[in-house]
Amino acid sequence: MTDTIVPPAVEAAPPRQRSPLWFAWQRFLSNKAAVAGGLVMSILILMAIFAPLITPVPPEAQLFLTQSLAFPSAEHWFGVDNLGRDFYTRIVYGARVSLSIGFIAAGFSVLIGIPLGALAGYFGGRTDWIIMRIIELFSVVPPLLAAMLLGTLIRGGYMSIVAIAALFGWVQVCLLVRAQVKAFREKEFVRAAQALGASPWYIIRRHLIPNSISPIIVGFVLAIPLAMMLEASLSFLGIGVPPPTATWGQMINEGINFMFYYWHLAVFPTAALAITVLATSLFGDGLRDALDPTLKGR
Repeated sequence: MTDTIVPPAVEAAPPRQRSPLWFAWQRFLSNKAAVAGGLVMSILILMAIFAPLITPVPPEAQLFLTQSLAFPSAEHWFGVDNLGRDFYTRIVYGARVSLSIGFIAAGFSVLIGIPLGALAGYFGGRTDWIIMRIIELFSVVPPLLAAMLLGTLIRGGYMSIVAIAALFGWVQVCLLVRAQVKAFREKEFVRAAQALGASPWYIIRRHLIPNSISPIIVGFVLAIPLAMMLEASLSFLGIGVPPPTATWGQMINEGINFMFYYWHLAVFPTAALAITVLATSLFGDGLRDALDPTLKGR
């Protein structure tokens, strides 16, 4: 009688550890509105980058004067404006101005908000009090009214709009970074760095700011629609980016004069601005929920 050979028991593999980014990505994908907003944003950014390849004529070219104020057709998808310019081309190039101002102003907002938020969160006391009073000052002043005043004084222009938008966009970033740094300053790794003699500036630069990357990203994304709305408002009032540069606010301002007869001149730039701001806001809200530190690992 032969002995039966029993194979050794196979040990179960330990469960795979998921990273916090994996959970954040899954939370983001579960938010359908945020995913849709991200897709729309991606399409708009690609349209703005490749505008010369997807538009038939330059945006300032008055090649269709005989068809001025023509309604949308197969030849001119969004119609023709009062100066004989293809309106679809103007809308696409307007995306370039709005998105570039939004991203550049948001970048400057982050550069201002990160150090101020880190200083307020880490040092507290008088430093925090002074920075919070500055934030309250910017919070009580209506951004549009202040932007109108500043825009009139410096006579508008592309870089002026960027500077004005950044001036009012840093507050949200500062508050997000301040809250994150405040939550981390009592952690063990910060106390260990202090015990080893690290300076406050080293701790802020090497430990606290890198651990605040989530609110920084969220603050950057949420600052984009604010800058775009501010640019459109100032251009609508005639103190933004000067013509003939195509901007949505400027086109809305011109289209209002023809609204009752040639609806497309006001409807299309308004819809483009609304869709872009809505998509960016939905994407930013979804990103904020996905990167919320209180939800990591769930």
